[in-house]
Amino acid sequence: MHTMTSSDPVAAVNQLSLDHINDETPMGANLLPSGYGATFKVWAPAARQLELFWQFERDTAGTWAHLQAGRLARLAGGIWAGFVPGLTAGDRYMFHVTGPEGGTAGEKRDPYARDLSDDPMWPDCHCLLHDPTLFPWHDGNWRPPPFHELVIYQLHIGTWKIRAGRHHGNFLDIIEMLPYLKSLNINAIQPLPVVEFPTMFSLGYNGVDYFSPETDYGVTSDDPMLADYLRSINDRMLAIDPELDPYEPEDIQGTANQFRMMVDMCHIYGIAVLLDVVYNHAGGDFGDRSIYFFDRQPYGNQNDSLYFTDHGWAGGLVFAYWKNEVQQYLIDNAGYYLLDCHCDGFRYDEVSVIKNEGGEHGWTFCRHVTDTCHYVKPEAVHIAECWPVEQAVVSPTFSGGAGFDAIQNDGLRDAVRSAIGQAAGGSGAVVDMERIARELNSPRLRDGWRAVQCAENHDIVRRDRGPRIAALADSSDSRSWYGRSRSRVAMGLVATSVGIPHLFMGQEILEDKQWHDEPGSPFQIWWEGLESDRAMQDFLRFTRDLLAARRELPALRAGGCNIFHAHNGNRILAMHRWVEWQGMDVVMVASLNESTFYGYELGFPLSGVWREIFNSDAYDNWVNPACSGNGGSITAYGRPLHNLPVSATLVIPANSILLFAR
Repeated sequence: MHTMTSSDPVAAVNQLSLDHINDETPMGANLLPSGYGATFKVWAPAARQLELFWQFERDTAGTWAHLQAGRLARLAGGIWAGFVPGLTAGDRYMFHVTGPEGGTAGEKRDPYARDLSDDPMWPDCHCLLHDPTLFPWHDGNWRPPPFHELVIYQLHIGTWKIRAGRHHGNFLDIIEMLPYLKSLNINAIQPLPVVEFPTMFSLGYNGVDYFSPETDYGVTSDDPMLADYLRSINDRMLAIDPELDPYEPEDIQGTANQFRMMVDMCHIYGIAVLLDVVYNHAGGDFGDRSIYFFDRQPYGNQNDSLYFTDHGWAGGLVFAYWKNEVQQYLIDNAGYYLLDCHCDGFRYDEVSVIKNEGGEHGWTFCRHVTDTCHYVKPEAVHIAECWPVEQAVVSPTFSGGAGFDAIQNDGLRDAVRSAIGQAAGGSGAVVDMERIARELNSPRLRDGWRAVQCAENHDIVRRDRGPRIAALADSSDSRSWYGRSRSRVAMGLVATSVGIPHLFMGQEILEDKQWHDEPGSPFQIWWEGLESDRAMQDFLRFTRDLLAARRELPALRAGGCNIFHAHNGNRILAMHRWVEWQGMDVVMVASLNESTFYGYELGFPLSGVWREIFNSDAYDNWVNPACSGNGGSITAYGRPLHNLPVSATLVIPANSILLFAR
């Protein structure tokens, strides 16, 4: 090997050895133990030559150049490989690919790069060798909640909570908000996609570097605030367990480490991390150094782009599922985040695109990725977004299904949003409570707990799309009694339904603005309102207590469900929840009527005293001095009613959620 620049003739570059290379050598760049060196494997079947550049230095003019280069050897199946001794974590590298006749030559980032440099900034960055064994994990005793006990909080790293003095949010900002999330009584966060994307601001669905966390979500090593973040995490956040060792300065260096630190700290606070992964398409503006036309075939037919088809989706290209290597790349990506990054599962974006565009190959990929992930980490959950919702997506692979554990559900979401909008039409409007009743147990699924239930998510309440619940409840004044009380009903219906509740960031504090992915826009969450806005303060308390009730009442997390009363005229709905063979019965009553009912007769599943353990009316100007209710309990001893053996007479407050338990 010799010192050279990228302008040197390729014939002068020495061949790298194949030491430590075999069929089991993983793809990408992988460090060997004890600083012995690194192996490199990459797939480029049409390339004429593939070199590795390393030992990058910057000259006095600020231009980066590599000082070392070597040719990789071509193996079977279009694989190129080589070994370089002496390389260590943090070293920079790039591939230089020479295409076939008519193609081009130039640098490419490693499709498996675990971290990217922040100087120079993306897309002119370098790949960094990463050693996952060096990160000091604290989560050895962590186990994620069972699937049916999940309560998911969806957020966008760049815009959810921006620290004072910062331009946008990052992984370390999430850590500083963990006490807030823990107090909210959620037990899982679902960040929008976090892999490297081309634009500075994005929802994340245009990713191009699938193994590298978004560098804009990291704090650079030369940022003076990095030391402040480290002190805050060590002194304040780790104080939850004084036996935990503090992080060292080297542990917080680099975006990949900061992402791991976020996952690690979430686990310390009892919160699972479910990544939003985009395996249906990639990119938009790929950039010449990306996986786009990786083996440098002539630009033109998108089917020659190696990883992709000529079918577009969401501004990018659909993956070529008919190629085993592409399927394996995505399966490797999922395994990497589960095992090396300790993530607890995934939300798979638009599985319907994989199924429809990929045909039998797309369906096969779904089965392969879920089977593999269930094998390597059985406790991880796999949630599909697939429209229309269908049972086959969550059926096991041995019966021909796709093998996902849960699926996003639009049935209850649309029914609740429709009813809230109808109620906003006034006391004379027709409100379809029967539609909500039909959807509370997700009739399109055999197991209702597999439905992920929401009233808001990133798609529904984006700018120029649908309103947030608070604005839908009262478009003229989201802080009015109508806006507050109807929003409580919407949250209550989601939280007590059969399935996995899902909140969107800001929903818990009555945020009424649509959201946008650009920090600093007028669409940011109004956190400052928690200091002055009584409606926001009360709604946060309501959400915390409602989710605590869900956690404390096993029936609200179980499968037993009987919606025994739905009356459109009265705008009343009632549901019985229980644990199979154990009881632990709960009755939920929901009203979207603008007037309080006194003496409303409802069927009950068992006679005797039922405690009124939750009344949403109490949270209006907490503690509501004019709260209507049942004095803490009711007694069911009346005639059979609503196909139940006994009945009781209730006070049902206007626009409310009530919970009764034995």
